[in-house]
Amino acid sequence: MRIINLFSVLFCISLSACSTYVEELASDEFAPVFPEENDTEQVADGAIFDGNAQGLFASERKASKVGDILTISLNESFQATKSQSATSGKDDSFGVTLPKGVFPNAVATDYGLGTTQAFTGSGSASQSNAVTGLVSASVVRLYQNGNLEILGQKKLTLNNGDEYVRVKGIVRPQDIGNGNIVNSNRLANAEITYIGAGELADTSKKGWLSKVFSVVSPI
Repeated sequence: MRIINLFSVLFCISLSACSTYVEELASDEFAPVFPEENDTEQVADGAIFDGNAQGLFASERKASKVGDILTISLNESFQATKSQSATSGKDDSFGVTLPKGVFPNAVATDYGLGTTQAFTGSGSASQSNAVTGLVSASVVRLYQNGNLEILGQKKLTLNNGDEYVRVKGIVRPQDIGNGNIVNSNRLANAEITYIGAGELADTSKKGWLSKVFSVVSPI
């Protein structure tokens, strides 16, 4: 009996650590990308204007190379509603009159059959989401047309678990503003993830056994 109890405790501990392990594996995909080494020295042409600069000086250079860092300003807000209703009905009737004498003992000679069907259904759904904040991201790929693929993650360690904010997408150089800041609504193929892991996140989710009962339960 003690062995069974010990196994149950170890099993519960392993489940509580499962989400943290999964998210740590996902974090490996967001490992920092270091700038590519370039031994070729850039020759100064005497001009004070830099095409990659925000203003007139190179010190304000925009992110344009693999390994460069820019900041994503998260300002996402979505709201969706949907409603649907349907009503249908159908009435059928059928009658027949038998000639007298066909059934001598019959009480009546008029017979009728009728059916009535009715259906009414309605449904509605609504959802709203909002994410705000700042996340720094690295340039991981440079396309031939100048667009940049960026990847970034912020991990917050709290008392009862971890919080992950992940951003992935493609940025146009002209959408990079002052301070190398890009609004999230200017990201193409954007993937924005906000997820928790650990004890607090696990307690807010339905357990696997409860999910099984929800699927197989007839009520």
